[in-house]
Order: sequence, then structure tokens, then C-alpha cells
Amino acid sequence: MKFTDYPLAEEVQKNIHQMGFNKPTDIQYKSIYPILRGEDLLAIAQTGTGKTAAFGIPIISRIHDSHKKKTERFLRTVIMVPTRELAIQLTEVFDQLARKTKVKTVCIYGGVEQEPQIKRLIKGADILIATPGRTFDLVHQGFVDLKRIDTLVLDEADHMLDLGFIKDIQDLIRLLPKNRQTLFFSATITKKIKRLAYSLVKKNAIRIQISPKDPVSQNVKHSVCFIDMDDKRFFLERIIKENPESKILVFVRTKVRAERVKKALTRLNVESFTIHGDKEQKDRLKVLTDFKKGISQVLIATDVTARGIDIPNVDYVVNYDLPEEPENYVHRVGRTGRGKNKGDAVSFCSKQEKPLLKAIEEFTGNQIKRLRITKEDYQETIDFSEDVNLSTREMMNQIAEIEEKISKRKGKRR
Repeated sequence: MKFTDYPLAEEVQKNIHQMGFNKPTDIQYKSIYPILRGEDLLAIAQTGTGKTAAFGIPIISRIHDSHKKKTERFLRTVIMVPTRELAIQLTEVFDQLARKTKVKTVCIYGGVEQEPQIKRLIKGADILIATPGRTFDLVHQGFVDLKRIDTLVLDEADHMLDLGFIKDIQDLIRLLPKNRQTLFFSATITKKIKRLAYSLVKKNAIRIQISPKDPVSQNVKHSVCFIDMDDKRFFLERIIKENPESKILVFVRTKVRAERVKKALTRLNVESFTIHGDKEQKDRLKVLTDFKKGISQVLIATDVTARGIDIPNVDYVVNYDLPEEPENYVHRVGRTGRGKNKGDAVSFCSKQEKPLLKAIEEFTGNQIKRLRITKEDYQETIDFSEDVNLSTREMMNQIAEIEEKISKRKGKRR
């Protein structure tokens, strides 16, 4: 089936074509018709399978068709997401899908001044893409009116639970009309998520689960190698230097670890950038933009800031630390191999992390391929890095000695 077979607005069809889409992905194929019909939907699909377009295309087409009947503009759709970065990313996709239509999208999130967002809301909007905190702030201030919302979308719903947004979601539901469409999208499903999902959608909701037996995309070749905690930096350096043209996304467990790994790479003469919750919003956006454009090669990230982000053409995902939550493994490796692209993901597992690896394999239902490293190769990786670092220090010492001699000569002349 092609997108042209769907009863979508002509303008939306043109935008889909300009974005290079021809045939819908599995999640898009199974979602578009039910959403157009106004049915509730509970959809579970792997990362990188096109979930945003799966709900964005029918929502925009439906609103545009209503505007052609000269209906007034009011807020009809709220899309809740867990992070600022994801809110911005979704808005970019919606703006592309809505080019030359009468559909207007506004994005609001915390961490920045609210006045510019309020001005955009006052001008009017059909779709609100938002994080929970800023939404409630502006609802209570009277700038967001939820009384006529006919569609609620929860995107990356499992991540919202991880971040403790369940109470915010429940509070939001109380402010929405009962007679509405609810779309629930997630990359992983757990008992907790099932309970939340079933409490939100209607009893006759359409249930879709894509590739339930293997949550990792078939486009991703993923493996694990056993490396001592203190030696991980050397193997990360090797991957980076052996792939000088590749875009590499490195995941660590905490913001402190992110900065430590960056410092370790700096000592090894490898430039990298970090993104985590302690960064200012403008700095986080700049780092993401530079990484997307290929200005920077290596980005070190925590789960909170990078999960759900669609970064084009990531060649490698490196799990420098294994995630404590097994489902986060699926989200991490899903940053590569997106759409029709292929990707590689490698995980470093220390002795302390073996229980985490076991939990991940139980969650995915498959054993991750082991990369065997011989003792000679292991030692060679460490020795090479230390030799390079040593030679760099020697060179810097020589430069310092020369500068000191020049300075002494100048002093004698005076």
C-alpha cells in the first residue's frame, strides 16, 4: 500500500512525497486508518519505525479538512512528550507535514522563558506539543484551554512513567473532555504501562504491537564485549579513531559519568560533547544541532536527554555503561538503524554489570552477540592508547623546554 491510497488531504500528500516517504511503515500502515476514524489506539512499536508520522499524518489531514469547511481555530489536539528535545523534534516533523495547510502547531516546554510561548498561543493553534510541567503552568495561568480537546496523544509513554509523570498525566486527563480520542504510543510495554494505557483508552481501543518477539530493530546489529570498568575509555577511543568519518552516540548512566568520559577522551586527544540535565537548554539544543549536522562526531548522553530523539545517520551507538532499566537498552540501540538505514551498537560490560546484561537479555528474549577479544588484542588496545598519550606528553614537554630556553635567551639580551 502507498500513502496515495489513503484518503488524506492533497496538501498533506504533497508534503509526504516531498519528505521522501512512499510506502508506510508497519506502524503507519496499521495506525492511520483507525486514527482517521477517530478510534482510540494503543500502539507498541520499536524505535525508528516512524511512530511520529503514524499519528502526525492523520491528525494534520483531519484538522486541515475541517478548516476547509471554514471552522474556527481552537486547540483540538494535545501531544504530551517527556522531554524538551522530543517536543522540539516532533514540532519540526509536524511543521513539515503541515506545510501549506491551515494547521498550526505550537510547542511549549520548560527551561526557557514562557513569554514567547504565550505569544504564540495567543495567536491561536490547532495542535499543542508539550511537556507536562510547562503545560500545567500555562493552563493555570489561563493561556491553554483544554475544554475542546478532541485528541490526546501520549508519545514515549513508557519514558513518561520513568520520569514520574504519571500523576501529571492523570491530572491532565481530569481537565480534558471525556468524549475524546486517546492515542497511546510506546516503544516498550511493561505491566505498569499496560495498567496506565488501559486506564486511559476506551475498552474497544485498537491494539497494535509491531515485532513483539524482538523489540530491537532488525536494522541494528548489536553486540556486547566484556571490558573492565577502568579500561572502557581505551576501547571507546579505539572505536572513535578507527571510524573517523562516523557519527557516534555514547550512552552513560549519569551526568557525572558523562563529564568524566568527556575528560578522559580529552586526555586521549579526542574531542567530544555532552548532553544531560545539568546543561542549559540553549546549550543542549546547540550540541544536538551540531551533532545532527555532523559538526561534532562524538556525543556523550544520558538516557533522559537522548531517548526518543531522532538523530539522522548515527553510525554507532556505544553503551559505555549498561542501562539499569532493561527497556532503556532498546531505546538506546534504537538511535541507530532508523528508517531504512543500518546501524551498529556495541555495549561494554564490566564484571559488576553482568546482572544488568542478564536482565536486558531476559527483557529482549534474545542473547546479545558476544564480541570475543583476545588477551593480546585487549592489551594492545590499552598499550596503544597509553603510547599515544605518552608521546603527546613528551611532545608537550619538549615544546615547554624550547619555550623556556627562548624565554631565558630573551632575558639575557635585556
